Amino acid sequence: MRISKLPLIAGFPLFLGACAVAIPGAYTEPKAGFANVASQVIPAIGKRTVFAETQAENEALKKQVQGMVHRKTISADTAVQVALLNNKGLQASYANVGLSAAEAWQQSTPENPVVSVGILGIGAAELGLYRAIESMIAVNILDAQTRKQRRALADVNFRAAQLEAVNDTLTLANQTRQAWINAVAAFETANYLKRAKATSDAGSELARKLGETGALNKAGQAREQAFNAELAGQLAQARLTADRAKEELTRLMGLWGTQVDYYVPDALPSLPKSVGQVRNVEAKALRNRVDLRVAKLGLEAQAAAFGLTDQARLVTDLEIIAGAELEREAEDGDIETKVTPQIELEFAIPIYDTGKARMRKAELTYLQAANVLAERAVNVRSEARGAEKSYHSSYKIARHYRDVLVPLRKTVEDEGLLSYNGMITNTFELLTDVREKLSASLEAANAKREFYMAQADLTAAIYGGGAGSGGAGVEGATLAAGGGAGH
Repeated sequence: MRISKLPLIAGFPLFLGACAVAIPGAYTEPKAGFANVASQVIPAIGKRTVFAETQAENEALKKQVQGMVHRKTISADTAVQVALLNNKGLQASYANVGLSAAEAWQQSTPENPVVSVGILGIGAAELGLYRAIESMIAVNILDAQTRKQRRALADVNFRAAQLEAVNDTLTLANQTRQAWINAVAAFETANYLKRAKATSDAGSELARKLGETGALNKAGQAREQAFNAELAGQLAQARLTADRAKEELTRLMGLWGTQVDYYVPDALPSLPKSVGQVRNVEAKALRNRVDLRVAKLGLEAQAAAFGLTDQARLVTDLEIIAGAELEREAEDGDIETKVTPQIELEFAIPIYDTGKARMRKAELTYLQAANVLAERAVNVRSEARGAEKSYHSSYKIARHYRDVLVPLRKTVEDEGLLSYNGMITNTFELLTDVREKLSASLEAANAKREFYMAQADLTAAIYGGGAGSGGAGVEGATLAAGGGAGH
């Protein structure tokens, strides 16, 4: 867009008028837009978040985080809160809100006029310092005409940046909660495998001693020792998985230095006694999903951009040049001054580019945004239904393992111990019963993990922040295949 030029005297009132343009306080206030972000985060996840701009604010947060995690066993809620206070990627997202506010501020302000002064004939002998002076002022003609549309577009982008920051916050909270679940479940798995390894060690040692006496053949000894070796490998892998899961949690919380000296529980909380039905889950998701609201604002932004394109479809290069030339001439020893007003009009003739291509692009971009919004709405409904089904099904599965399978395996173990005391069951059969009971407990722990992951997914499906993060992480573990050596 080219710049038009008006006379200095005529343009000066325009300059004063430009200075008097009112700028909305929402764009100029400190931490513009962040209060709206924070107010939407609390109802969704019940956690506060902050935007630290100064060194003092960062130092205060660092001390607060240190007190929350250093040498302490943290809960899922604590982990989420620490991440919202300490994750630097989230702080960068909040800074983007401020950038969009500054852009809206700038678009609300008229362009500064440009004053130019030219001096001709410098050092002319008969005239002294100069022969002529030209003065002009440049003011963008289309700026005032399109400012309303540009400001509307910038305001939409400002509101979209706030919602994107909310979505980033919910995403981080969901990822952190799931990382905590994965870490705790991994350590719980390692503990079960450690107990199974202790039982296997006893069986392996018994097989070795029986082999020395000739009471157990080499195949029986090898079978028991192979099972023990497989279990040792599984235990080592489980410990590595637990360390990796905890490191992922540490990374999401933004911890380093002495802050990493924290602990997570050895086991996930017990299952709740019951889970209630989530009524109207689709309606709740459509009403609360932040990413859907971002898509709606995207459509609004394209509508504003379409209006701006239409406004400047034909006139894209209009320049008015106006000014005055003060010229001096020496005649008979006297210097005569002559003022000559000047005015020019320059514009591009839309012969080749008539703006149709730009309008077509704007139309298709708007259509694209509309289809993205429609697809997002369909996906949100599906995600909400799927999350609700997974939530209730995973709870039933976990209850089944806890209330049916584990008690049955415990009964088998108890009866086997009674038979062993009565010299009916041999030692290897007893060890097999113990291993199978531990295996059932491990399966129950895996099912419990899946329930808590589904619970986090359901919250994300209703409020947002769960795209691509559900169910990822630690795989459920099982005991090594194998049985007792027998006789």
